[in-house]
Amino acid sequence: VQLQASGGGLVQAGGSLRLSCAASGRTFSAYGMGWFRQAPGKEREFVAAISWSSGSTYYADSVKGRFTISRDNAKNTVYLQMNSLKPDDTAVYYCAATFTRAWAPSRAYYYNSWGQGTLVTVSS
Repeated sequence: VQLQASGGGLVQAGGSLRLSCAASGRTFSAYGMGWFRQAPGKEREFVAAISWSSGSTYYADSVKGRFTISRDNAKNTVYLQMNSLKPDDTAVYYCAATFTRAWAPSRAYYYNSWGQGTLVTVSS
């Protein structure tokens, strides 16, 4: 499967952005999709994930209440709506897909395909 992330950019603190991740290929068999991010000098961290079939969602504590992950099955696209952005949210955001039935949403290890990343910069 190929993943194409988009929607990043520069925004002031308190602002909003919506990231998109369009998937092509064998998405019909994906069990879930997630968003991770990596800030300069830091390790990649989990942001949010969604079950492709049930729509169940999972969030990192740092983004709960501010970010919302959703999916459009017809378009094979996952979205990440980011509100009340903070400078600490500055990072390259990556989308990923898992084909592993027993997947742990927050563990990068379980994701098989990754997008190229989109940069989000939040200014103070």
